Amino acid sequence: MVTATSKRNVRALLLSLSLFLIFMLHFCTAIDTITPTQFIKEGQSLISTGEIYQLGFFSPPNSKNRYVGTWFHNVPTQTVVWVANRENPLTDSSGVFRINGDGNLAVVDGRGNILWSSNSSTAVKNSTATILDTGNLVLRERNSSSSNGVVIWESFKDLSDSFLPTMELYVNLKTGERNVLTSWKSSNDPAVGNFTFGIDGHEIPQLLVWNGKNRYWRSGQWNGKIFTGRPLMYDNYLNGPRVVNIQEGMIYYTHAYFSKGYSRLWLEWDGMFTQKNWDENRKEWFVPWQDPRTQCDVYGTCGPFGVCREFGSQMCSCLRGFEPKSIDEWNKGSWSGGCVRRTQLNCSSDGFLKLEKMKMPDFSDWMRLLNAKECEDGCLKNCSCVAYAHVSGIGCMVWGGDLMDIQEFPSSGEDLHIRLAISELREKGDSKLIIRRTLVALAITILGFCTCILGWWLVKQRGKKTRMQAMTLFEASSRVIEGSRSSSEADTLRNGIKQVNGLELPIFEFRTIAFATNSFSNANKVGEGGFGPVYKGMLPEGQEVAVKRLSKSSGQGLQEFKNEVILISKLQHRNLVKLLGCCIEGEEKLLVYEYMPNKGLDSFLFDPKQKAVLAWGRRFHIVEGIARGLLYLHRDSRLKIIHRDLKASNILLDGSLNPKISDFGTARIFGGDQILARTNRVVGTYGYMSPEYAMQGRFSEKSDVFSFGILLLEIVSGMRNMGFYPRTGSWSLSDYAWRLWNEDTMLEMIDPVLVGSVSKSEVLRCLHVGLLCVQEFEADRPTMASVVFMLGSEIVTLPTPKPPAFTISRNSAKSDSAQNHGIFTVNEVTMTTIHGR
Repeated sequence: MVTATSKRNVRALLLSLSLFLIFMLHFCTAIDTITPTQFIKEGQSLISTGEIYQLGFFSPPNSKNRYVGTWFHNVPTQTVVWVANRENPLTDSSGVFRINGDGNLAVVDGRGNILWSSNSSTAVKNSTATILDTGNLVLRERNSSSSNGVVIWESFKDLSDSFLPTMELYVNLKTGERNVLTSWKSSNDPAVGNFTFGIDGHEIPQLLVWNGKNRYWRSGQWNGKIFTGRPLMYDNYLNGPRVVNIQEGMIYYTHAYFSKGYSRLWLEWDGMFTQKNWDENRKEWFVPWQDPRTQCDVYGTCGPFGVCREFGSQMCSCLRGFEPKSIDEWNKGSWSGGCVRRTQLNCSSDGFLKLEKMKMPDFSDWMRLLNAKECEDGCLKNCSCVAYAHVSGIGCMVWGGDLMDIQEFPSSGEDLHIRLAISELREKGDSKLIIRRTLVALAITILGFCTCILGWWLVKQRGKKTRMQAMTLFEASSRVIEGSRSSSEADTLRNGIKQVNGLELPIFEFRTIAFATNSFSNANKVGEGGFGPVYKGMLPEGQEVAVKRLSKSSGQGLQEFKNEVILISKLQHRNLVKLLGCCIEGEEKLLVYEYMPNKGLDSFLFDPKQKAVLAWGRRFHIVEGIARGLLYLHRDSRLKIIHRDLKASNILLDGSLNPKISDFGTARIFGGDQILARTNRVVGTYGYMSPEYAMQGRFSEKSDVFSFGILLLEIVSGMRNMGFYPRTGSWSLSDYAWRLWNEDTMLEMIDPVLVGSVSKSEVLRCLHVGLLCVQEFEADRPTMASVVFMLGSEIVTLPTPKPPAFTISRNSAKSDSAQNHGIFTVNEVTMTTIHGR
């Protein structure tokens, strides 16, 4: 029999159960809104209706501080796009994110202290906050006549370091008021950093990154379709348009949706402005573009009236008619002082020099209604006008004063007309006021014809004398193949070369190379690598060359030969070795390079007698050169190239000890959007290979970054990577550096011969960057663009490195002990196909 008491007990139990279920439902079901009576604390979060964004408490990498922020909900690696309490982190897990009594959002610690507030000027009693599928956190007044409530504050107006689709940047041209992105202080500290990103307060819109109050990067002027200083971004603008909306006294900039998935524009802590798009298939972020890509993109690198050419033998040069302001500084590679005129202007008799494929200078004035002829005439009549350009979509732009931040592009770009004294134009024969182009063309034609006749006569007279024949690679190989002793090898070479379109490279006759190297005598032999022996030679015209001869016993062959010819012939950078030609005759395959009198970096770095030649200033110069050469391969060349065998012996030194990256036999070309590749044939040098490449055959830009990190540690220490270091019981240089880092004794890494010449701040920065490059996981390693920036800047706070790959325990020296079977604490490496280089 059921008593009344038992019924009451059952009812109480059911009521308790219902309350518990309601409580659990409230905290376990994803919600997107908080109210004055509902808040979130540690372990709880808001999730937008479409489950795109999530808001809650988080800690950055290598930090115990707690922040309230927004990140992508379905991206495995937490990617934070907005932070509330950037300047006031929580130090424990007692924090609460709630709506206060004044209707504002607030981050409150366990003692009731307000660490951050939305600080809306509109005081309301009832409000709600919702995280939307756009990533915008919106605070609305409740009980409003509007169905959704009046917005009184939103996170899209309180920007952090990320620019999301539908966000707006703006600038008021009258008041100068603007909203900007602000970088983190470092990769693990969301506090406001040194860099900001926004719209220039000028009538012709352009985007800017500021380092403090100084300009650091600019996009160039907006022409209605693209920013003219970033012509390579044209396809990205079509596929994911960015819209500049010009209204009365206001300019707005919007980043449109990326149709294939998540996307954000990100101002990184080191000033890099990066677009990141999410690849759902690969489950990783990829980078369509990033700025500044090279040193030429850094604002004012070459100073006033200096032009930057990343593809030339020297980065900076003066515009024609100008000369360096300080010859001494210019020769040292310090170009920021810029250039000055050789001949002063005479307003009544000046002319214009046309420069093509240019990034327009900064600080232009706008005369939009003028056509090209009116633009020229207007500038010519104004004695203070020093340059003009007429750009489609913009109209007439004119400049007065110094011309700043000029760059020449390899393709695209605009025509810039600079004002010069008539004598400067006459000197070079470019003035249309003096010499007619038709007469010049006729003179050149006649001269060329006479030169051809003379050349034909001289060749006829020389008879059987040794000569070099310049022809396309396909034509040369076809002739050689006819006499080849190995038809299958010749067919392979022919088929491979047919795939190269438009490649032209001088082809040397074998007897010419044999004569130049004294029949490949041992006296001319200067080295030997995986490809085969290398000989010094002298061409008939007196040029010194280095000749690499494919050895029959080499583990490499046609693929490496063809690879090197195809790749390096297309590359032009002062920190890459220059290929002068090749020879294909019978079974002989030779590559002819510019001669590097100081051989490889290893011949200095690891030689007790020679290493003293490399004082610290010279070593740092070598480090910077290698970094810029590698950045060119990854980002700035026509082909995106992964070297795969970067090491000290593949860094050659010219007569002035300038570094040049060599040996592209194992390099690989990547497609424009490709970020990763795999291979079943792992080739390279043990000790320089990244763990993902050595063990899984995966290689990317970050594989080269790892090799660069090892090389950087070697350059600072003067020690080889693989060896035993009794001081810490380490078997690798990276492990040795890591242990000294944890002991705060990094200065022990410095090569003893550098005592007295070393800059401790530069050395410590190099070692810090080296450790960042050799971190175990590729996602943690910086890009080469970041590396170049970190090496060249003394003001940035570098992130804390994580343990490197192949870290070995202190007890590894006792490997014969029963408890020390596995000496690798990070990875155990098994490699089956490693080719020495």
